[in-house]
Amino acid sequence: MHWLWVLIIGAIIGATAGAITSKGKSMGWIANIVAGLVGSSIGEAILGSWGPQLAGMAIIPSIIGAVIVVVVVSFFLSRSTR
Repeated sequence: MHWLWVLIIGAIIGATAGAITSKGKSMGWIANIVAGLVGSSIGEAILGSWGPQLAGMAIIPSIIGAVIVVVVVSFFLSRSTR
């Protein structure tokens, strides 16, 4: 049951990061989940695990990390389509 919550919270974090960067609609829901989970790991590694937590993920550092992941991935994807 824990993994289901992790996926749901990861999707919400990824969708939030996509909305902040306005790149979320083009990524799809699977990419939003991946961006949320990877961004959560990166955000907590860089910023620590402070703030409110859901499913073992600190929300604010996770969103910041997911925004970084979305920006970096969209930068490289936009360069490869030129």
